[in-house]
Amino acid sequence: MSAQQSKPILDSILELRELANNKTLSPEERLKNALNASELSSKTNQDSTVLNSNRILAYSYLINSEFDRFAMVSQDNLDLAIQLNDSLAIAITSKNLGWYNYAIEGDNLKAYDFYLRAHKYFDALNDLQQKAIALSSIATIQYDEKDYLGCEENAIEVLNILNTLQNQTGEALYEDEYICLNLLGVVTLKLENYEQSIKYHQQAAGLTKYLSEKDMLSLQTENNLAITYRADGNFKKALAIYEDMLERTEILREDPSFYALVIINFNTTKFMTGDYDFRELETEFLKTYKMSDSIDDRYTKLSAAIDVAKFYLANDKKQLAIPFAKESYTISKDIPINELYLESMLLLARLNNGEDSQSYLEEHIQLSDSLLKIERSVRNKFARIRYETDKIEDENQRMSQQRIWLSIVSITLLLALFLLYIVVNQRAKNKQLKFEKDQQKANEEIYNLMLSQQDKVDEARANEKKRISQDMHDGILGRLFGTRLSLDSLNFSEGKDAIRSRANYIVELKGIEEDIRKISHDLNSDFVSGSNFMTIVSELIEKQSKAYKLEYLFDFSDAVDWESISNKTKINIYRIIQESLQNIYKHAEATRVEVRFTLESKSVGLQISDNGKGFDVKKSKKGIGLKNIKSRVSELKGSLRFDADIGKGTNVIINIPYKS
Repeated sequence: MSAQQSKPILDSILELRELANNKTLSPEERLKNALNASELSSKTNQDSTVLNSNRILAYSYLINSEFDRFAMVSQDNLDLAIQLNDSLAIAITSKNLGWYNYAIEGDNLKAYDFYLRAHKYFDALNDLQQKAIALSSIATIQYDEKDYLGCEENAIEVLNILNTLQNQTGEALYEDEYICLNLLGVVTLKLENYEQSIKYHQQAAGLTKYLSEKDMLSLQTENNLAITYRADGNFKKALAIYEDMLERTEILREDPSFYALVIINFNTTKFMTGDYDFRELETEFLKTYKMSDSIDDRYTKLSAAIDVAKFYLANDKKQLAIPFAKESYTISKDIPINELYLESMLLLARLNNGEDSQSYLEEHIQLSDSLLKIERSVRNKFARIRYETDKIEDENQRMSQQRIWLSIVSITLLLALFLLYIVVNQRAKNKQLKFEKDQQKANEEIYNLMLSQQDKVDEARANEKKRISQDMHDGILGRLFGTRLSLDSLNFSEGKDAIRSRANYIVELKGIEEDIRKISHDLNSDFVSGSNFMTIVSELIEKQSKAYKLEYLFDFSDAVDWESISNKTKINIYRIIQESLQNIYKHAEATRVEVRFTLESKSVGLQISDNGKGFDVKKSKKGIGLKNIKSRVSELKGSLRFDADIGKGTNVIINIPYKS
């Protein structure tokens, strides 16, 4: 098609695009014009023309709520944008597909992939506002998938970008900043950093006066703030906030579900204080439950049902609690909301006896383990997506660097030509070119040094994350598992001994909570310092064996000077034994375990044996438990051998270098 022939078509396309973007027309009319523009564009055989028209077509499908067609056209646009190497189109289309997969399809992994790509391209384009939006979406997905540390890190970066934008433009971005602060408030609550969570929510509350729905958003922020105070044990402050909120009933009634939720939270907080009149609070709980039932909001009804059940259970009214617990179980299973589903199962396990109680507990354990595996898998996939996208980022940086150098060279040549016409001095021009070349070489060397330093930082960061993961899996999860089993064995026990045992295990749970905080702040916690190491190991073996109903034998050589062995080595030995005992319980079906320490010429020997069903050493290499044991032995520069046959038990033999 000649230029003369294509001009009328291009004019028609531009006119149709303008009509498709005309907000005074109905969505249906705009879509019709967008379809016509797309059809005409395809006849031009010009990819850039097709891409621009189809981007308008995708948006027209969106405003007409035709989401599947919106996604289909957007995917075609992305493929074409990649083919054309159109960075802006790639960034915008990736962001759109991220929204579709998150909001419409509920596919967080795909959404994460698209948003990550959008973020990298917006970063390369130096579009700070769009970069912040994409990164905020990534942080939201990480929160949904319980990657709380990653969410907090990215949300803080978003806040920094927004501050940079405001300093550059002088324009306040109140809505974006509010969303970010609110996200930081809820994620730091999940991380149990209550003081910081309160600060973020207070900052968010200060911004609501600038927002269009300031009254409702202010109430929602106050609700989040009250929840944080309650989680921190400051019930008085939380109640004061709720009382203040309930005085603004006119605004609350605009959202009946939220109104009911505020009353539920108020009643629950009052219940948690322990200072209440039973009949009075019972009336309030039931009133709120009926209110949630009347507005046909299943989530609110679920919250009300669980709180009523817990209220009755705490007041030894099990028969009254059971119907509400069963209803919460049914609703949470159907919606589903896994956290409340797990809570409802625990309630029913406590409210029932015998096989029914055991059935709910087993279901709880099964779902809890399944969710942990899914969370671990999702985090691994996030890491893989980040790695693959980082390769794209590196390529973008390389291309960006090339464009910068191309610009420098172009400017240099223009300057040289200008000087040639003005001064007509070839020697001066050559000196100038040499100077520019030397500058370029120096810049390249500095850039390479920066890249090298960044690689070292990334490697150190990766090692730190690996150690955190190992300590979380090998330490805390093992103790939680043992404590949970021990508590389970006490479900049907009564009397003072059972009460004392439960109290001891509650203390153990508090210890586990403290360990989580310690891991976050001190990876190299010197928990064995000042104690006899063999005593600590003996207590571990005795406790785990009792919880797992195993007979045990523990034998060790007094010749080993444990005080001369580094705490790092002792910590790893402790975790290896803990992981091995957990593996024996989970997989071996053993009744007896033996743990021995021996002193050899230049090494300490550790042998862990069981009389279980054994396993095929050649086939069983992929379990995370075995991998962690191998990793820890490798870190100690020791040797590891598994002697196992199916049906003949397992013998784990470890040798660790030792100097007396």
